[in-house]
Amino acid sequence: MNIKIRNVAIIAHVDHGKTTLVDAMLWQSGLFRDNQNVRERIMDNLDLEREKGITIMAKNTSVVYAGHKINIVDTPGHADFGGEVERTLTMVDGVLLLVDSSEGPLPQTRFVLQKALERKLPVICVVNKIDRPDRRPREVLDEIYSLFIDLDADDAQLEFPVFYANSKLGVAYPDLAEAEALGPGDLSPLFEAILGSIPAPGGDPDGRAQFLVTNLDYSEYLGRLAIGTLRRGRLARSEVVALMKDGQVAAREPIKTIFTYRGLQREETETADCGDIVALAGLSDAFIGDTVADAEFPEALPGVEIDEPTLTMEFSANVSPLAGREGQSVTSRQIRARLEKEALFNVSIRLSQIEDESVEVFKVGARGELQLAVLVETMRREGFELTLGPPRIITRERDGQTLEPLELATIDIPEEYVGVVTEKLTSRRGRVVRIHGCGSGRVRLEMECPTRGLIGYRSQFRTDTRGTGVLNSISLGYAPWAGPIKGRSNGSLVSDRSGKAVTYALYHLQPRGVLFVSPGDPVYPGLIVGENSRPEDMWVNPCKEKKLTNIRASGSDEAMRLIPPRRLQLEEAIEYIRGEDVLEVTPKSVRLRKKVLAKK
Repeated sequence: MNIKIRNVAIIAHVDHGKTTLVDAMLWQSGLFRDNQNVRERIMDNLDLEREKGITIMAKNTSVVYAGHKINIVDTPGHADFGGEVERTLTMVDGVLLLVDSSEGPLPQTRFVLQKALERKLPVICVVNKIDRPDRRPREVLDEIYSLFIDLDADDAQLEFPVFYANSKLGVAYPDLAEAEALGPGDLSPLFEAILGSIPAPGGDPDGRAQFLVTNLDYSEYLGRLAIGTLRRGRLARSEVVALMKDGQVAAREPIKTIFTYRGLQREETETADCGDIVALAGLSDAFIGDTVADAEFPEALPGVEIDEPTLTMEFSANVSPLAGREGQSVTSRQIRARLEKEALFNVSIRLSQIEDESVEVFKVGARGELQLAVLVETMRREGFELTLGPPRIITRERDGQTLEPLELATIDIPEEYVGVVTEKLTSRRGRVVRIHGCGSGRVRLEMECPTRGLIGYRSQFRTDTRGTGVLNSISLGYAPWAGPIKGRSNGSLVSDRSGKAVTYALYHLQPRGVLFVSPGDPVYPGLIVGENSRPEDMWVNPCKEKKLTNIRASGSDEAMRLIPPRRLQLEEAIEYIRGEDVLEVTPKSVRLRKKVLAKK
């Protein structure tokens, strides 16, 4: 046991303040100079993370407090990235559970806490954002205790320390009255609780080495890096170790370099001590769940168990008439290599290939629409052009019965929208589980709904609630098939020719529905240029010019006023497509089109 090390993960629902708290812990540990220019949310180093305000990839850092090294892992808060959370919890010996002082426990709170309790990890509870005007810390703490009981926590797990914090100010108080007064303070009470409540990592430092690979990274100079916790023994640079897969030795290779974490940086070290979180270079075939063990007497550790995907989407090369104009990576070979790399580093992604197609089609399985959208957005920023099929659920067969993924949707909305939201989700086979008031005229609604009932609903939800509603969901596993669900009732306006859209044609198409294109946008046969107001698809000519006449009234063209088109963002477009629709994604454009471009 290494008594000078603590390994802790910070877990919470989306936007409850995990990354902001890590920022404060790094500052107060003396990692930065007082005059050093450091951006907010230091740990969110991906562009997409900073733009969306969410954590996507789990990241490691460390601080030194009172002579102890505290390894901290910042985890994602969205259920779609639950694979990151599950891997992270295998690296640590305790967790900090953050809960918003107003919102209380939400679906992802339940998910991450359940995973922590299953692993018997001790919990330190932090009721965060104690400065909110609508805070209700006493009620939230009661809800947290109720959640622990619902998740079958034992008596020891229910005896967790509680702190009231303001992550932005970097203060944490064990006393509620002091917290609400926002008196002078810092995070030292929280640091002391980590040293006192989170056990030091176990394992015999003099035993034979055992290291579980729980994450992967890549260095341009050293190649693949295997990241994890050294569970037993010590490792030294240049030492030959056994790489074990599925309990069997797959290779024996020397360790080229060992990195340990200090603040935000990786530092080279000659040896790795038992209990520390480190990165190893030189193991070219290491994968998540593998064991690095003593070369002469190798012993494997249990692998990492990850929940299976619930959705799939088909990826293929862009074959539209506009293919290759905006991207650099446009071939099936490049797409396959990129997806294989993603599946290597992201254990919650599953990749397979569909045979007997005119073009190579890759089926990508994921935990949710957001995870797929993040993957697609990342690829388009890397210069890829893609064709995407609509998301489809993964069903299972058991005892002759078809099962489908089921989710618990937690919805916070103003009272006046309860009726419309309940009606829409009930029509999508949803069932109300619980409804209660949250104060300030808002209601929290909990509904069980099939995953396919939520596909395509979120954009409609934002419209129905005028942007004031918040919808979060979490997987409940599989349930019997709930029956047919009525999808989008509107057909599409589909271009029947190539060219550029013109004002005259679009002006006369406006009464037919909602347009997706503007004058000057390129179109081609099969491109969806709008949503029809009727259920059927309609083939239209968006390039039709006004006929010239000998006598032309002055200013007649100026009277044509176009309604601004509806521009679908990537996530909205993924939700929108259905049936034989596909999505054309390039670095600059997101277009909807028919899978078969020619008119039937």
